[in-house]
Parts: sequence; structure tokens; C-alpha cells
Amino acid sequence: MPARLDLAALRRHAVARSLFPPTTLMAAVERLGGFVQADPLRAPARAQDLTLRHRVKGYRAGDLERRYPRLPLQEDFFINYGFLTPALRALMHPRSARRVWDTPRWKLANAVLAEVERLGEAHPAEVDAALGHGPVRNWFGGNSRLSTELLDGLHYRSHLDVVRRDSGTRVYALAMPWQASTDPQSAMDAMADALVRKYAPLPAASLSQLVNMLAGAAPQWQDLRRATLARAKQWLAHARIDGVDWHWPGDEDPARGWRIPSQVRLLAPFDPVVWDRRRFELLWGWAYRFEAYTPAHKRVRGHYALPLLWRDEVIGWGNLKVVDGCLQHDLGYVAGRAPRDAGFKQALDDELQRLHDFLGLGT
Repeated sequence: MPARLDLAALRRHAVARSLFPPTTLMAAVERLGGFVQADPLRAPARAQDLTLRHRVKGYRAGDLERRYPRLPLQEDFFINYGFLTPALRALMHPRSARRVWDTPRWKLANAVLAEVERLGEAHPAEVDAALGHGPVRNWFGGNSRLSTELLDGLHYRSHLDVVRRDSGTRVYALAMPWQASTDPQSAMDAMADALVRKYAPLPAASLSQLVNMLAGAAPQWQDLRRATLARAKQWLAHARIDGVDWHWPGDEDPARGWRIPSQVRLLAPFDPVVWDRRRFELLWGWAYRFEAYTPAHKRVRGHYALPLLWRDEVIGWGNLKVVDGCLQHDLGYVAGRAPRDAGFKQALDDELQRLHDFLGLGT
């Protein structure tokens, strides 16, 4: 075990390795394991933008979507939905979905593929207008268009790419044929490595959870998950701290004395620093929950509470919204009040100004 390795060292390691100095957009995505999680809610901006603003020089809300058609990135599902590098995406395809479509379903899907081929770039509304599939009950109990559901399913099953967004709606084109992997275990190992690079240091239970989630990335190889976890534990560095086994990349030293700037940072609910709720509670000693889909009367911290990081401590949360062109904030603190540390108030003001600029609000 490295000298002086304790939870405080792991906190510094977790923050410093993930919140690296701002760089280019593609370099930032690479350092995030080749994947940025996406979410459609905007409060005050989408999760992918809130994640990238800390890590990309001069980043503004919406930059990823605006630049997407020119970037070497693709929307796809990994362990959740987001933006992936071509190298990471190629590890999963051609993908076999766990839900098998029957012959009637494939007849409908093939009609969708033919319409996408005819259009070249297909908006779901255009496909629906041409095929008249009508509405269908979706997985969360609401109604959606069958054409949209089929497009999503074909995208997941390796037949379509997302080429751009039109006012937030995915526009599809036919995907090029995929080359099947000749070494599925190596592909699974590489995906596990991407997850560790993104979310380390990881408690053992979280490492196991992430490897199990690869069943969504590559259902055709889900039987390899146990072997993949065992292999990962062999090449990862590890230590037992306060009765918990932790893992991280073997080329990193959590005890090296990571420097943390005296900054306040409001993080997306899905930011890599706070994504793993198990790790969050171990490192910061309190439970953070994403409550956007929790009934309002049951919420503890707010609809879209952003974890508030001060130096290397998550000390509270903030709910932000834009009203009449002005950024409004409502902050809460685990201790019941703001810290009295010298510089905190100015650091908070600086972070709110950075958010103001990121959102493109008037002066």
C-alpha cells in the first residue's frame, strides 16, 4: 500500500484526476474514458454541457451539439446514453440486443431502414409521415411514435448513426457495416479499462457494478463479465482502506500529493466526480440523490440539485435557473451554513460568474 493512503488522499485523487486543467473538447472526452454521459434535462444546462464546461477551454452551453457533425464523436449507448469516441464505440458493435425482435417487428424496422436510405438523413417526423406507424406505449408508461421507437432500436442494434440534432431531436443515417471483433474478451477488457479511467478510484462493489453494466454496451458478450472483472482486478492497483477495497489504474499514485485549487465548482448530477453514489458516500460522508424524477413533495435538495465542490470537499448543493435572462441560485449546505474559510465567498462568486458566461447571459 502506498504511504499515507487514506480516504483524504483518495478524495484528492478522485477530484484532481477528473477535474484536470481545461483542454480541447476531444482531449477532454479522451481523458474521460472516451465517453460523456448525456441527459435531456436543462437545469440550467444539459448534463453533458455542465460536465464539459469544467474541462474544456472556453466551453459554452450547447457547444457539443453545435460542433457534433464535425467532431469524431457518435451518440450511442455505453453503460448509459451519451457521446463516444469511435474507438470506444467500435468495441461494442455489431451489437446483439437482449430484446429479440420477431418477424413482424423486423418487417416494420426494415421499412424504416428503407425510408432512412431514401432520405439520406432522416428526422423521425419524416419517417413517421412516410410510414404512418402511429403511437405506441413506451417503457415509462407514456406515448411515443412507433417510428421513433424503431429508429432508436435500430440505432442500438448497429444499423443507424446519429448524424446531428434538429432542435434537440436525433437525425439518423444508415451506419456503415461493422467489423465483428475477433477477440471479445479483449474488447470487454478495453471497455472495463475505459470505465476505470473515467470513474477511478473505485470501491470494489462499484467496480463490479460497472463491469456488470457492460451487459448494456455489449449484450452479446454478457457471459464474459465475470472473467472481465477478475482480469481487471489483476491489472488494477488496489488497497484496503477502512475495511473497503479500492481500485485505480496501476500507473497512478493516489498518495502522490495531488494539488487541489481553491475553487468552488457546481457539478452536474452525472459528473464523474459524483456519479457513483456509493463512492460519494464513502468519500464525503453524506448521501446525494438525483431527484428530478422524484415527486416534488418528497424532494430533499431540489429538482436538479448540483453538488457543490469546495476544494476537494462536496459541502452542499445548488439549484440554479435562468429567469428573465438572469441566473438565480438557491444553495444548501450539509453543515447548515456556508463555510467560513477565507476565500470561499469570492470563489463562489467566481463560479457563478463562470456559469453566467457559460450560459451566454447578458452582461
